[in-house]
Amino acid sequence: MFGFKKRRRKRLIEQQFPANWLSIIEQNVPYYRFLNQEDQVKLQGLIQVFLDEKEFEGCGGLEITDEIRVTIAAQACILLLGRETDFYPTLRSILVYPYAYVAPLKQYQPDGTVAEGAESRLGESWSHGYVVLSWNDVLHGAFDIHDGKNLVFHEFAHQLDEESGAADGAPVLQKYSMYIAWARVIGEEYQSLVDSMLNNRPTLLDKYGAKSPAEFFAVATEFFFEKPVELRNRHPDLYQQLQLFYRTDPASLL
Repeated sequence: MFGFKKRRRKRLIEQQFPANWLSIIEQNVPYYRFLNQEDQVKLQGLIQVFLDEKEFEGCGGLEITDEIRVTIAAQACILLLGRETDFYPTLRSILVYPYAYVAPLKQYQPDGTVAEGAESRLGESWSHGYVVLSWNDVLHGAFDIHDGKNLVFHEFAHQLDEESGAADGAPVLQKYSMYIAWARVIGEEYQSLVDSMLNNRPTLLDKYGAKSPAEFFAVATEFFFEKPVELRNRHPDLYQQLQLFYRTDPASLL
C-alpha cells in the first residue's frame, strides 16, 4: 500500500501544473513570487498531491472553486517545502465558510458548572481530520505577506503540532535529541509572552500566542514566514528552532 501511495504521489508531482492554477497562485499567494524557481516547481508538485488527497467542503452557502482549493493548498504546502512530509496525514477535509462563522462555545467554571454560548471564529484545526477556514480571511492573510497574520499558516501549523499525538506546541522533530533545545527555547519564549501580556508590555508576537503552547507555536509560525527578519533579530533562538523544524530560511527571501 505504501509503495502504491509513493508511486501515485510521484506521478502527481511530475504532472504538468495547470496554467489556471498557476495564475491563481500568482494572484492570491504573493509569497510564491519570493521563492526560487526550484522551490516554485517543488511547491507546484506538493499542491497537486495535496489537492488529490484532501477534500474541500463549502459551508454557509459557499461553493468550492479551484480558486479556493488552490489558494488554500498553496499556503498549506509552503509549510511543507523544506520538510519530509506525509501531507498532513490525519487531515481528511477542509471546511470553508465565506466569512467568519459562529461556533458553539463551552466554558468550564471554577465551581464545576459549564457556561454555554457562541463565538465568532476565523478558523480552527481539529485533531480528528478537519480544518475550518473563513475564505475572506484566507485571502486577507495571504495578500499581506508582511503583517504576521496568515490564517492558513496558523491552522495548518496546528495540524503539524497534532501529528505528535497532542496539540501542545511540540511537533514531531527530525531527531529525538532536538527536543531538549526545543523545549527550553519554546518554553522560555512562551513564558516571556505570557509575562508580557500580564504586565501589558509590547511584544512582536501576537499576544494570542500566550493562550497556550499550541497557540504559541501557531502564532510563531505565522511570524516566522511573514516577519522573519524581525523575528530573527528580536528572538534569534526561537527563529533558529523554527528554521530547524521547517528547514527553510524565510529571512533570506523576504
